[in-house]
Amino acid sequence: MEKLIELLQGVRDDVDFGTCTTLVDEGILDSFDIVEIVNVIDDEYDIEVPAIEIIPENFNSAEAIFNLIQRLSEE
Repeated sequence: MEKLIELLQGVRDDVDFGTCTTLVDEGILDSFDIVEIVNVIDDEYDIEVPAIEIIPENFNSAEAIFNLIQRLSEE
């Protein structure tokens, strides 16, 4: 999780990924940020995020993104 938060801060260093749970709902992350996060997941974890998984619930918090990575890595 620590590594993921570091990677996310590389995308947006002005966001507190450690505590925020409404990143998409409150407009903190926009679609460009999410595309960049999907690319980071692909590059760092060698996991392709299917379009069907690119929904707000999977990107509202670092924990949600972490759970997405874990779920996709098990498939």
